[in-house]
Amino acid sequence: MPKQKGFSLIELLIVVAIILIIAAIAIPNLIRARMSANESSAVGSVRTINTAQISYNAAYPAIGFATSLANLGSPAGTCTPTTATGCFIDNVLSTGTKSGYTFTLAATGGPPQTGYQVAANPVTANQTGVRSFCSFEDAVIRYSTGAGLTDTTCTGSVSPLQ
Repeated sequence: MPKQKGFSLIELLIVVAIILIIAAIAIPNLIRARMSANESSAVGSVRTINTAQISYNAAYPAIGFATSLANLGSPAGTCTPTTATGCFIDNVLSTGTKSGYTFTLAATGGPPQTGYQVAANPVTANQTGVRSFCSFEDAVIRYSTGAGLTDTTCTGSVSPLQ
């Protein structure tokens, strides 16, 4: 009887089983890495919004802090700074959604607006991120692992980011 070339069914099943075991180990780590990257991006975006608010307040003292992300942002393409579009943040962040997080901004007081609060929440909790972040005019970034933060709950039971 001539010798056959190729793999047996048992050999193929063993290889598939090994691939599935490796995938079961690797996929959760990849998801955690993506959530960590999204959270890092959200913290960076909140810092950017804080800096933009300070710059907007300095550029337009009669208005104070911006009342929306659109006021800090820029349209796609070239930007001419005005009170409606300050050109301080990119056009993606000014839409309110970036890297798996949604951002909200609210100004207080005024006119001129004397304060603001910004909140960053995961689009889908435990999938795009675990923590929510917030800040106000003191520019300290705070976080919460509980329910999503609103732009008015930043001063509650949240911890400063270190």
